[in-house]
Amino acid sequence: MAAAPPIKHWRTTLERVEKFVSPLYFTDCNLRGRLFGERCPVSALSSFLTPERLSYQEAVQQEFSPAQVGDSFGPTWWTCWFRVDLNIPEAWVGQEVHLCWESDGEGLVWRDGEPVQGLTKEGEKTSFILADKLREGDPRSLTLYVEVACTGLLGAGKGSMIAAPDPDKTFQLSRAELAVFHRDVHRLLVDLELLMGMAKGLGQDNQRSFQALYTANQMVNICDPSKPETFPAAQALASRFFSQHGGESQHTLHAMGHCHIDTAWLWPFKETVRKCARSWVTAVQLMEHNPDFIFTCSQAQQLDWVKSRYPGLHARLQEFACRGQFVPVGGTWVEMDGNLPSGEAMVRQFLEGQKFFLQEFGRHCSEFWLPDTFGYSAQLPQIMRGCGLKRFLTQKLSWNLVNSFPHHTFFWEGLDGSRVLVHFPPGDSYGMQGTVEEVLKTVTNNRDKGRANHSAFLFGFGDGGGGPTQTMLDRLKRLGHTDGLPRVQLSSPEQLFSALECDSERLCTWIGELFLELHNGTYTTHAQLKKGNRECERLLHDAELLSSLALARSAHFLYPAAQLQHLWRLLLLNQFHDVVTGSCIQLVAEEALSHYEAIRSHGNTLLSAAAAALCAGEPGPQGLLLVNTLPWKRTEVLALPRPGGTHCLALVTVPSMGYAPVPAPTSLQLQQPQQPVTVVQESDGSVTLDNGILRVRLDPTGHLTSLLLVDSGREVIAEGAVGNQFVLFDDVPLYWDAWDVMDYHLETRKPVLGQPGTLAVGVEGGLRGSAWFLLQLSPSSRLSQEVVLDIGCPYVRFHTEVHWHEAHKFLKVEFPARVRSPHATYEIQFGHLQRPTHRNTSWDWARFEVWAHRWLDLSEHGFGLALLNDCKYGASVHGNVLSLSLLRAPKSPDATADMGRHEFTYALMPHKVPGPAPATAWSAFSLSSQDVVLETVKQAEQELPSRALVLRMYEAHGSHVDCWLHTALPVQEAIPCDLLERRDPAGPLPLEDGRLKLTFSPFQVRSLILVLQPPLS
Repeated sequence: MAAAPPIKHWRTTLERVEKFVSPLYFTDCNLRGRLFGERCPVSALSSFLTPERLSYQEAVQQEFSPAQVGDSFGPTWWTCWFRVDLNIPEAWVGQEVHLCWESDGEGLVWRDGEPVQGLTKEGEKTSFILADKLREGDPRSLTLYVEVACTGLLGAGKGSMIAAPDPDKTFQLSRAELAVFHRDVHRLLVDLELLMGMAKGLGQDNQRSFQALYTANQMVNICDPSKPETFPAAQALASRFFSQHGGESQHTLHAMGHCHIDTAWLWPFKETVRKCARSWVTAVQLMEHNPDFIFTCSQAQQLDWVKSRYPGLHARLQEFACRGQFVPVGGTWVEMDGNLPSGEAMVRQFLEGQKFFLQEFGRHCSEFWLPDTFGYSAQLPQIMRGCGLKRFLTQKLSWNLVNSFPHHTFFWEGLDGSRVLVHFPPGDSYGMQGTVEEVLKTVTNNRDKGRANHSAFLFGFGDGGGGPTQTMLDRLKRLGHTDGLPRVQLSSPEQLFSALECDSERLCTWIGELFLELHNGTYTTHAQLKKGNRECERLLHDAELLSSLALARSAHFLYPAAQLQHLWRLLLLNQFHDVVTGSCIQLVAEEALSHYEAIRSHGNTLLSAAAAALCAGEPGPQGLLLVNTLPWKRTEVLALPRPGGTHCLALVTVPSMGYAPVPAPTSLQLQQPQQPVTVVQESDGSVTLDNGILRVRLDPTGHLTSLLLVDSGREVIAEGAVGNQFVLFDDVPLYWDAWDVMDYHLETRKPVLGQPGTLAVGVEGGLRGSAWFLLQLSPSSRLSQEVVLDIGCPYVRFHTEVHWHEAHKFLKVEFPARVRSPHATYEIQFGHLQRPTHRNTSWDWARFEVWAHRWLDLSEHGFGLALLNDCKYGASVHGNVLSLSLLRAPKSPDATADMGRHEFTYALMPHKVPGPAPATAWSAFSLSSQDVVLETVKQAEQELPSRALVLRMYEAHGSHVDCWLHTALPVQEAIPCDLLERRDPAGPLPLEDGRLKLTFSPFQVRSLILVLQPPLS
């Protein structure tokens, strides 16, 4: 008679099962200790070290020296290649044979000249299958190569993950041997871990929890690790449990393989190329063995790298894409930052990305995929829709520090009213591992219960690559439709979003930007990267415009499409969300700066060639022509070159997107219609600049004590306050040094006090007046500034040079305004939005530091003040104080970030209406309405005939408007198109005498293809 089962104690029963599968305890007698059977050492091991990232063909030609387990190698960023000679014992026929390999670095196995699998201890890939069942005819002797990069999955930080890399770090090979792998033991381990997960996750108030625990306990009872013949009975118990299905209403998890690889972050760009190979070749292996496994992959740049360096792997990816297992997603060149790139740069991310995906994989991506960026512009929905995308997956708002975002599945409505369907995986991760805990979290955390019954479950190691493992797949397949848990199915983005769309009528809508309440230091960190970004966006705009106009006017000019594409792709690469944001190591920042230098150098060459072709045969009196690349007429003071290398100031006027000759020297002396600038220094050392529009008064230390609109007598600076006040803050975040500035930094505000007597007159008046001063910011840092006012100019400029040598300090400049408004306006991509100037709610308070592009504005009825800049992004307006963030000094992951010399300019523009409006002369384009901005002119992509341009315009003031576009170019027809330059089926617009009518809704972006007439011979 069998003994009656004892009453079970929850904790002891659970811990009994835990110890039975533990890799640490009782491995001499537990099940984990039986995972591998017989072992034997590799027959020979040799290696060589190199600072280069060699190709396989180059590496195998090197001289290898004997090596052994326990050897150390390095330093950081070097590569150690191992030659591994193997002899598989004859007695192992019929068994599954693995090469077991463990090292601190990231490894890639090469077999017969092709990469076959990644090996990373951190990514739980420590063995390579030599034979899933060794057959009689299989070779017993073979040679493999293992390429080991001297870096971990997340770089080589000294002391912590985000610390600057340790340049002297060494790595060790701790295991290299052959072993028999027991697949039946692996299956039992997976089942027992899942049962334990259900027991713990469902809790002691749940019946199914006890069923899981008791099943696991009974499996331990009947399973003798030393007797494999007991395994099938234990497996049958688990199978019976997992075959008990849940109900029809269960939430469905769409499990998709995923491997987020930062294009550069705590490692350089070139290491990312190898990370892609290590990760994706492992995914290929999993797809081969699991026909139902679907792997998602974003970022065209990474795929382009792999195509160049690993053509065999790229061909395999194309093969699995045809099978539907490898699914390109995202549609962009890289996973860019969602805040800082210009609107046109965001369009180019999609244009270049979708072009690549169509060319290499035969289809455009159908969903935007940006899981890890630091906020999302309110113009993204319109840009997505313009590129043919209406689905969006991300999850970064789960990092919000103050407010929990209220949805996981919702409609997002952008600035112009465009709507897209958005899904945040409710597990708040893009790197799941298939555990019961994660499955349960995905359901319980879902904030749209009752509205959405489907969720994404992205599994695979990420950030530094790695990707899914077979164990993760085994877990998810086993869970399937198990009672007590949500339904789990291996799925695809198409299946997920189709299911969400079918049941979307109850979804909520979020209007406006998706602001991340964290990482707002990235708007300012690494100022040189920000400056390079803004300048190169502007340069490529100008080079494309002049090349387009030269193409239209010259029969012989060849549009430099390939060169411009190369430069654009460099710029788009730098807009990756850990590069332009400054949250990368020094090595990456230096390479990004070199990219900007390449864009400047080659871009200026293209600009000069286009300008020469455009203006050929039309020299001005000085042999010079002035070109205006903006879409409105400009009258400005310029410093024109003179013989002998000198310069003279001149007031010039140039039409929109056109050119005009430089005025003759005699005309420069003619009396100008505007009042000349006067500069007066008082006996107390203060200086007043006056151009009849503005009167600027600076105190002896350089503070702005008064800014007056002359015709109305309206004072701009708040009573009893001063503007141009530099302020230092302590800047010590909780952890993410380069990323975060915390709200408490505002409590440490320290105004920088100037020294009276340092203010001096610069330019004495006439066309231009200026004053300059020096300011000691701290014992280590100093600033010099020239305050400039030009004739006829409605704003005053502040040319600034800073020598910055600080640690964890934050420099801003403040302007208290005599303006009261509950909202301030900030320029974003293709428009602007408003944010509160108060802190009524936690949502308001969380925006203590925000981002803007070229201007921010504080206006009340009939009057306002705009703060403009040439290369800054961080800003804030609290109450009546406009603040521009200038420099930070974080020490991780780059200890040198922002150290050194900086130059930048900001300007102050009071105005009477809300918001700053933007001899023989020739103008290519003009617009009848100031509400519309012509942003971009470029050659059309692959347009037939090839002589076609694309114009991109947007409504900038938030209004419905009819606008006439006039062009002096020989245009044959004008056809509306989307942002990917696909023609509108409705056909051409009416065009008469170079004029066509366009209608805009608020903040709408519109694109046109202009087909040019054939050139005259």
